[in-house]
Amino acid sequence: MYHTTKKLGGFKLKNKILTLSLLLLLTTVMIISVSPPVKAVGVGQWLTTYKIEDSTGQLLVQYDPTTNTTNTLAPVLPGTDVKVTFTVNVIAPGADLLNLRTSLQKSTSYSAGYWELLTTSYDMGTTYNPAAQSTTFKWTVGTFDMVLYGKIPASASKVAQTVNVVGLYSGSGGAALDQITVQATSAGLANFNVLYSQQEEKLNSLISSGVSQGYVEIYTNVLNASRTIANAGDVNDAIALLNGLNVANPPVSSTTEALFLPVAGILAAVAVIFVVLFLRVRGKISYYQLVVEDQIKDLEGLTLRASKIDRTMSSSLESVKDRLKRLVGM
Repeated sequence: MYHTTKKLGGFKLKNKILTLSLLLLLTTVMIISVSPPVKAVGVGQWLTTYKIEDSTGQLLVQYDPTTNTTNTLAPVLPGTDVKVTFTVNVIAPGADLLNLRTSLQKSTSYSAGYWELLTTSYDMGTTYNPAAQSTTFKWTVGTFDMVLYGKIPASASKVAQTVNVVGLYSGSGGAALDQITVQATSAGLANFNVLYSQQEEKLNSLISSGVSQGYVEIYTNVLNASRTIANAGDVNDAIALLNGLNVANPPVSSTTEALFLPVAGILAAVAVIFVVLFLRVRGKISYYQLVVEDQIKDLEGLTLRASKIDRTMSSSLESVKDRLKRLVGM
């Protein structure tokens, strides 16, 4: 009789634990359904689509939500008047206000201010001010389309600058719920990026066609050096370095490949030294200048050997040698 009572007591205890677990589970589900969590920052969550056009209607940048990719179709230049069309999806309710901000300056072609609401059925509330660079609006779940008019800030810098085009924040501040940013580049850097992409495509084509591995190494090292120099602000030298890659007949045969193995090592070192010369302070340049001069002497011997095998290759090496001489003032 004692054992039967003990078993019954254990069975009742298990039932109580099971009932309590079910109650906790139902309570958690109810809490989640009443207050959905706010998603983290990221384009495509609150700001679901956008495109950026200039004052002529040319499409500069477009975000594709289906592939979650941003396509830059044309350079975004400092000082350009732009029109940003975007969609806001307020995915969760909030007790305070939402805030729209932009780092763009006031547009010269749109006198009404910054913001234009396209979806008039969405209630922005009484705090919404379309003429302000930063404005709050009523936090209500829903979707609306909007246009931002502004001008990319001018910059004296030659390197790419990140511009916060649109930012969506809660009224209490903190990190952005979502934002749209672009890389504003100078005209020179935009030209470099186009040329760099062309040379990258050419490199891939050379690799596919079975060009000498030594030549591929030279090509890759020069590409990397040009990118470093351009990012440091000297776009003209970076473009000149890329133009030096234009060779009519890249080497393919075993004879020229054997010649290019030492050339690859020398020019790889020269590419690194070229970057160092540009980035180092003036007091340390003299040492690297001596190193470059030694490399030029070696290059002269290789140019002479190359002239007996391939005149085009010899001409290319001669061009590189002359550019290095001008660099060190020889």
